Amino acid sequence: MNINSNRIFALENSKGILALENNNRKDGLRTGGADVARVSRLSRASGCRGRSIYMDKIRAGIVGYGNIGRGVEKAIGQNPDFELVAILTRRPPGTLSSGMQASGMHDSGSQATNNSTAAILHVSDAPSLKGKVDVMILCGGSATDLPEQGPQFAASFNTVDSYDTHAKIPDYYRAMDAASRSAGLISVISAGWDPGLFSLNRALAAAVLPHGSGCTFWGKGVSQGHSDAIRRVDGVEAAIQYTIPIATAIEKARKGEGGALATRDKHLRECFVVAKEGADKAAIETSIKTMPYYFAEYDTIVHFIGKDEFNANHTGMAHGGFVVHSGKTVSGRHTIEYSLDLNNNAEFTASTLVAYARAACRYQREGRSGALTVLDIPVTYLSATPDETLRKDLL
Repeated sequence: MNINSNRIFALENSKGILALENNNRKDGLRTGGADVARVSRLSRASGCRGRSIYMDKIRAGIVGYGNIGRGVEKAIGQNPDFELVAILTRRPPGTLSSGMQASGMHDSGSQATNNSTAAILHVSDAPSLKGKVDVMILCGGSATDLPEQGPQFAASFNTVDSYDTHAKIPDYYRAMDAASRSAGLISVISAGWDPGLFSLNRALAAAVLPHGSGCTFWGKGVSQGHSDAIRRVDGVEAAIQYTIPIATAIEKARKGEGGALATRDKHLRECFVVAKEGADKAAIETSIKTMPYYFAEYDTIVHFIGKDEFNANHTGMAHGGFVVHSGKTVSGRHTIEYSLDLNNNAEFTASTLVAYARAACRYQREGRSGALTVLDIPVTYLSATPDETLRKDLL
């Protein structure tokens, strides 16, 4: 059979994996270039069960070209099964150039060397990409962008996003599920690191130690969602927000006393704001401190500083945090901790989004539809590595 080197196909049966990759393989089953119907016949003939993967190179689009959008572009350059087709922005496209186009490579500090040839288009041109993009990675903010853009794009494309307003996730899930299910597409929501990877670890810890309690701590570091929310306040030119965990709360969580901690007991939020000339700083501060879902439930400090100080001291993107779960078995108490120490919050979030974009495409190509969260998706669907290799190397 003829081979198409851009196709990757794996079938899992009781004897393991039959890998159908490119024509440089010297082992396994040599084939490729088959259409989906032929793959289905081969799957039935070989007695395969479970999941099958049949994929061209994943054609991705980026919606929003801020910190996360630029991070996604770099992450795509590190994943050879992806191809970046287009970047969509609300700004005039002619005023932007892809960072990778400008540098000639996806990330000069990595092994990625694929040049970016992505088109830069206005967001209103999205309909022209139907059939040309396998998954749209939505990189807008959770405060105002994703609630509007998410369902709109989910009606036409597979999507993945990092929606992070925890209290509103059930409503957002329902909106995305309705839009994607009616279109026969997949939407993976809230797939950053929290919500996202931390969510997985909260669920795992609670399942393993059901007689216990857990707490999540963030920082010290920059919260992109909270910083974005401040920047949308009238009169704000630039802003950044640092989330600071309270040490006494951490110790209580490790002792199994975290269940009694209120939201305000666990974190302090510190904001550095550059106000526009003539803006009412008192009104800005009140708007920030009373903002529901972001600051109203926390002790919040607001500092007003100049643009030079902001640029000199507050442009880093470091962040992190950890999930602590303490619980009892019959004979004693145990503590589970999962932590992240991130040099660049945006780039790490972007890498997580790309992994879940791979899963979205696999689900859709299996004929599934609707919204999914990280709690619904097997870890193997995130990886470009065949299942047999994952079992061999990671179990």
